Amino acid sequence: MITHHIEIEDAHAHLFRVTLSVAQPAAHQRLRLPVWIPGSYLVREFARHVSALTAKQGNRELPVRQLDKAAWQVECTGRAALVVSYLVYAFDTSVRAAFLNAQRGFFNGTSVFLRVEGREAEPQRMELGTLPKGWQVATAMRAVADATRIYEAADYDELVDHPVELGTFWRGQFNAQGVPHEFVVAGALPDFDGDRLLADAKRICEAEIRFWHGGKKPPQSRYVFMLNAVDDGYGGLEHRDSTALIAARRELPQRGKPELSDGYVVLLGLISHEYFHTWNVKRLKPHEFEPYDYTQENYTELLWFFEGFTSYYDDLLLLRAGLIDEARYLGLLGKALSGVLATPGRKVQSVAQASFDSWVKYYRSDENSPNATISYYTKGSLVALALDLSSRAAGSGSLDEVMRLLWQRSGGGPISEADIVQTVERVAGRSIAAELQAWVHGTDDLPLQPLLLRFGIGWTVQAATLAQRLGLRVSESALTGARVTHVLRGGAAERAGFAAGDELLALDGWRLRRLDDAQRLIAAGQRGKWWVSRDQRVVELTMAWPADAAAGSGTGAGTGAGTGAVPGAGAITLAAEAKPARAAIALRKAWLTG
Repeated sequence: MITHHIEIEDAHAHLFRVTLSVAQPAAHQRLRLPVWIPGSYLVREFARHVSALTAKQGNRELPVRQLDKAAWQVECTGRAALVVSYLVYAFDTSVRAAFLNAQRGFFNGTSVFLRVEGREAEPQRMELGTLPKGWQVATAMRAVADATRIYEAADYDELVDHPVELGTFWRGQFNAQGVPHEFVVAGALPDFDGDRLLADAKRICEAEIRFWHGGKKPPQSRYVFMLNAVDDGYGGLEHRDSTALIAARRELPQRGKPELSDGYVVLLGLISHEYFHTWNVKRLKPHEFEPYDYTQENYTELLWFFEGFTSYYDDLLLLRAGLIDEARYLGLLGKALSGVLATPGRKVQSVAQASFDSWVKYYRSDENSPNATISYYTKGSLVALALDLSSRAAGSGSLDEVMRLLWQRSGGGPISEADIVQTVERVAGRSIAAELQAWVHGTDDLPLQPLLLRFGIGWTVQAATLAQRLGLRVSESALTGARVTHVLRGGAAERAGFAAGDELLALDGWRLRRLDDAQRLIAAGQRGKWWVSRDQRVVELTMAWPADAAAGSGTGAGTGAGTGAVPGAGAITLAAEAKPARAAIALRKAWLTG
């Protein structure tokens, strides 16, 4: 058995000490730290936080040679146990790495545990050292019976797929379809309503277990949610029997306040999303991920399915669980539609390309990203919507059936795009390969408006904000004024020469502090002279005012500039029609209730 002992070296210096013990090591034993963590598709170079690595056999120090950025080779003599010690700097507040201070500790195994080359399939043991008084431990890893802070995993993959939360946190439990679930929350305010969070999370988990298995037993025998509540933050990372979440503490439910805030709905959607991954990406997964290669990028074109389809179901299952109503769900769906149609990059990059390029584009967005890329999360969710609605409208099954059949046919294992197409066609009873090819590998807009009308759902385009009409995204504050963050492809601002980073100073001699002030200074069809601050220089630009810009209304950077849009386009609102046909009502009810 491979043993990993981890303890707090210095909480104020944010240092863990890890001691690795390897029985009967190879003569030239190689050790490697992953360069990425499954579920977050970016090479993150965790080894940059490793230092002071030493090795011994008994009392004899051994030479250690670093082979590359994340690999070491130890020259061993004989079969005596190899003991390797090293420090890990842990001050990453995200869900992807490791964190340690005097109040809290957290780590993913990919950030702290070396992989013993050639011994990955052997059982692995994790031992936690002495913790500060009052600290607790939360993890889904199997605890060794009658032992204190000792846990075991079947192999290295399982070891690093169980994050660990340490500290003085709130914890609660519930059963969902007979499966014990635990929820731990670090950093919550005193008025946090834990009972409500537990009740809502239980409804989500029960809805998703029913979705996949009906009354049958799910694959997990235990599940742990770990939520770190912070002043401002959002995110989650899925694991096979747990998830790590981060959210703004103001979005957590408060005792005595039963209203359902938008922020809490977003948190519930995150919980739903990560829990759905228990099936869709942790067990069902791309063939390219079997097995994971922790040394480099693992390319796949299927994130539109594993992330996008999960994004489709996260909010839909909130509705089916009774946590939100139909109007709220359609509002969330309209927001997703607006986001995709607001992105010029949708005409440049397909969702299959976006999946493949995630390693260099999605997690490294910049001022040009809206013009060159599309989110495989959001566009992928709309592919799922189009597939589900088109199948239901044709009377040929549903996406729900496709997902369950994929699980059954694969045995809950790796799948390919061909498996997805074949399963869709089996449910639909017809060829759908051409449509999926166009939706997934093409860049045309999806036929969602006529599909939604079949379900009695109207589609309204709101008046564009000034920022949208000019093709700008702008940030505004009382201290810095208005500053351009993005210039959208094909808009008036791009033609005039505006650039990301420009501070908007004045228009036709009038000082600007908010972009919307410009609406009162120039008439439609005129050419205005703008002064912007760029790299300590004042630059004059002339922009032809779009004919419809003067009619624009809205909040500029507050909404329109914050979300951006294709030049001239406004946000989309979805709502059930007042008097839909009886057939549309039946279709909509079957879709939304499952």
